[in-house]
Amino acid sequence: MSGAPVLEVDGVEVTFPVNRPLLRPFGRPHSIKGVAGVSFEVKRGETFALVGESGSGKTTLARAINGLQPVSAGSVTFEGQRIDGLGRAEMKLHRRRMAMMFQDPIGSLSPRQTVGELVTEAFRIHGSEGRDMRAETARLLSLVGLPLDFADRYPHQLSGGQARRVGVARAIAFNPVLVVADEPTAGLDVSVQGEVLNLLNDLRERLGLAMVIITHNLHVVRHVADRMAVMYLGRFVETGKTEAIFSEPSHPYTAALLSANPEPDPDKARDRISLPAEVPSLLARPSGCEFHTRCPWAREICRSTPPPASERAGRVLTCHFPLGPGEHPPERIGL
Repeated sequence: MSGAPVLEVDGVEVTFPVNRPLLRPFGRPHSIKGVAGVSFEVKRGETFALVGESGSGKTTLARAINGLQPVSAGSVTFEGQRIDGLGRAEMKLHRRRMAMMFQDPIGSLSPRQTVGELVTEAFRIHGSEGRDMRAETARLLSLVGLPLDFADRYPHQLSGGQARRVGVARAIAFNPVLVVADEPTAGLDVSVQGEVLNLLNDLRERLGLAMVIITHNLHVVRHVADRMAVMYLGRFVETGKTEAIFSEPSHPYTAALLSANPEPDPDKARDRISLPAEVPSLLARPSGCEFHTRCPWAREICRSTPPPASERAGRVLTCHFPLGPGEHPPERIGL
């Protein structure tokens, strides 16, 4: 994980128009920020995880990285070249080196194509028909642990885990340097999740991939990610090495997410941090620290003044009152 970053994201914002004129007399904005100024980098051989609740902006950020969603501010640099704002034809060249795995393992596969056609589709799209497609099919299926006779199957004949392996094979067809995986274990049994994670880890090491993983599953993050970022309302609230954040979260939102992670130990379950379930609307972002409406530790300054980004113990976070080791809310609520 040395050398120049494969991917650099600097101050990226993604804005969506609000086409609801009736809201404007009430002071509602004409647009909302789905991603609000985030920055990170990923080096070859490294896995970076994005975590947060639904609607926090994780998938929107992933689509912006891949050129599937326009960036309204900031920059995305891939292999030393700025790629945000590139046209479709220019971006197509970079997609040979940058692959994306989508959430639904079966729904993302065309039901009219065989597995062999699906895993070699990238060669036809990028004008590489001269290749021996049968040999490429065998190579790719072997890399993801599927026998060659799967080449003649259709998606409806696959289990969720097999479909996910086909998705991985499609992603690595052109030997990319970066893979962006959106919920790579969603909808899979726990045992199959472990198989997929082990496969991704193995491919990262064998092929020297850089990976960006988007997930709700914190067990996934701890298993595969070197570093992680916690997103809330389109912003990063805490970024750092995965093991350090799991061992000692500094932002209240991070602590709440980690405390909600399923634990077999009933004593640990009693340490969960209860948050109000309702996430504020992007149409009406809270003033000050945007997490203050749900934060058990919030004080007056949190309601009025946005916290600046600061470094603490090797990580970056935005909080006026970072947590100490093992710190719990003033009034602990057991679930």
